[in-house]
Amino acid sequence: MNRLFIVAGSLSSMAALLHLACIYFGASWYRFFGAGEQMAQWAEQGLIKPTLITLFIFSVLSVWAAYAFSAAGLIRRLPLRRTALLLITAVYVVRGLGGFFLISTPMGRSPEFWLWSSGICLVIGLIHSFALIQTWPQLASHSSSQ
Repeated sequence: MNRLFIVAGSLSSMAALLHLACIYFGASWYRFFGAGEQMAQWAEQGLIKPTLITLFIFSVLSVWAAYAFSAAGLIRRLPLRRTALLLITAVYVVRGLGGFFLISTPMGRSPEFWLWSSGICLVIGLIHSFALIQTWPQLASHSSSQ
């Protein structure tokens, strides 16, 4: 069992659940978590768009958590596990680093949103990176043991 992948999967799961909470609690949560004023206003107006966008993000993060848990040995081996984890890691790292460049031009979000969300994504990406380094050879095997 790889503990770093358990941590990575748990962090992706927490992010996914926070997105569901934004749907449930509405505009104030969208604002607090920096989704942008437009998303908050759509939620206040009862439009479906913020719910659909947020459900999509929830779904992606949930799949990413499942892949981390698969690599940790907590659930069955998922298809294309090594490739998927490499791509997931890359997205987290690129999003984490790229967001720091958006602090000065926030595009409808606050500089604080870009700072915090980028830092969080970078940390999750680094945890994935270290876990991948530890388990790369085992991830290629077709056995379920880690």
